[in-house]
Amino acid sequence: MQRGPAGHDPRNDAREATARDPDNAMAWIVLAECELDAGDASAGEAAARRALALAPGHPEALARLGRAQWMSGDHAEAAGSLRAAARHAPDHPGIAVWLGHVLEDIGEAEAASDAYARAYALAPGEPQLAAYLLAWRRKLCDWRDLDALSTQVRAAVREGHAAVEPFAFLSEDATAAEQLRCARVSAAQVARQVRPMPPTTVQGEGSPLRAGFLSNGFGAHPTGLLTVAFFEALRGHGGVDAHLFALNGDDGSVVRRRLGQATTLHDVATLPHAQVAARIRDARIDVLFDLRGWGGGGVPAVLAMRPAPVQVNWLAYPGTSGAPWIDYVLADAFVLPESLAPHFSEHVARLPRCFQPSDTARALPAPPTRAECGLPERAVVFCCFNNSYKTNPATFRRALDVLHRVPDGVLWLLSGPGHADDRLRQAARDAGIEPRRLVFMAKQPHAAYLARLQLADLFLDSNPYNAHTTASDALWAGCPVLTRPGDTFAARVAGSLNHHLGLGELNAGDDRAYVELAARLGNDRPALAALRRRLLDRKADAGLFDMHGFARDFAEIVGRMAARQRQGLPPAPFDS
Repeated sequence: MQRGPAGHDPRNDAREATARDPDNAMAWIVLAECELDAGDASAGEAAARRALALAPGHPEALARLGRAQWMSGDHAEAAGSLRAAARHAPDHPGIAVWLGHVLEDIGEAEAASDAYARAYALAPGEPQLAAYLLAWRRKLCDWRDLDALSTQVRAAVREGHAAVEPFAFLSEDATAAEQLRCARVSAAQVARQVRPMPPTTVQGEGSPLRAGFLSNGFGAHPTGLLTVAFFEALRGHGGVDAHLFALNGDDGSVVRRRLGQATTLHDVATLPHAQVAARIRDARIDVLFDLRGWGGGGVPAVLAMRPAPVQVNWLAYPGTSGAPWIDYVLADAFVLPESLAPHFSEHVARLPRCFQPSDTARALPAPPTRAECGLPERAVVFCCFNNSYKTNPATFRRALDVLHRVPDGVLWLLSGPGHADDRLRQAARDAGIEPRRLVFMAKQPHAAYLARLQLADLFLDSNPYNAHTTASDALWAGCPVLTRPGDTFAARVAGSLNHHLGLGELNAGDDRAYVELAARLGNDRPALAALRRRLLDRKADAGLFDMHGFARDFAEIVGRMAARQRQGLPPAPFDS
């Protein structure tokens, strides 16, 4: 949706067009598109249905109806609408892409891949379509044409030719400078679609400090799991009033209930972007933390409206926003060293501890038996429970190198979508590793997952996108994490956890050192047991899992951000 002059809303033009010519189906299709771009699924659906009443079976109207249904969470209905649109317009790459998105969400993984491949085949020169196909093939561990697709996508980002999804781009072997370019292109696209709100009134220095947090993960979700104990601790620190703006509905989870008890929780799920921004403004938020960024389900358009005077990128998106409406990124000195700061559009605010909190109120359930998990009784269990898109050919080859060096080792992996597991078994066979040495775990409820983690001997991290919440879970369960810190934020998170836990020796300098250390530990059971005991000791006394300390440091740094703004000073870097 392109905006005209400043302050002009294209929906007004589209509404006027339908008023002038109410029997024009295309006018209603344009209106549907405008309403959906503004985040109003209900109005978008109504306009699309009006278009279909005028032009039954029109593929563009069916596509907008499917998109509206998808935004409302009606994924099965959305798939039906978009399949019908694709039948009516089989050579329309945009419709194939939207169909792919919906097929992902209803669990038809291989069909989603086919839809993306169809879109790309129709327009192979479009790097955005290449990026969709590339990202989904990574999820399926389908490594056909991976290098060629990645080369095309990275070239387009370097040249600023396409708005490639920044979150998916984190999985590419790109530099921090490339990640900044990628994010800036997407931010510029959002800026063209959004009218900023008028500046807010500056509150006096003695006013209570209100911190807002915007996310679609306030529940049994990695974001909720990471933050809930922190919010509970923050409640005990006077001076910061926490407000959560939940883009997801109540999932009925214990985590959601705890979040609601620890904060003021505003349910803004299903609201159009402008209404979400208005709710934030009405709550008089001083400092707003974007806990989703360019990740799926985020609403950068809301942040672009500037509902709060100070806005911060934190936690869920491990990279720069590239957005002029984000003032700070909250990090630590390991995950975002000075060498990376020039590649961030934000001012860097560094905590004295790891930037990532954790739920330290979680109990560790008793582990199941190895037999119940399909694990050999006497094997050394290397695990990697990262999402499948992080298991690229280089990371997998490195893990197989470890198995070559540790004859009684097995690799325990999180089961991926579609035929991902079968593809990894075949890749292992091709590398001379018996496929039975790969054990796959289906996704589990969080407590059951933590119980199983206690059976793993060593977590083998991935590159260039590390384990984040998954690494924190492993350490909490007593499983050491071996990682190789890279040159981007996303490649340094596990290293930051180890560093702040006092286990820096598990941060390998290169792939060779990584394999050597994993093999040495795998072949020396006493050394591995000693490492696990040391982890448990450090877990008890290191600052990584001290949420009261985290809340104290957080309150101090957010206070400094707000104080500068209240004094009329521009944002500036902070080091605690």
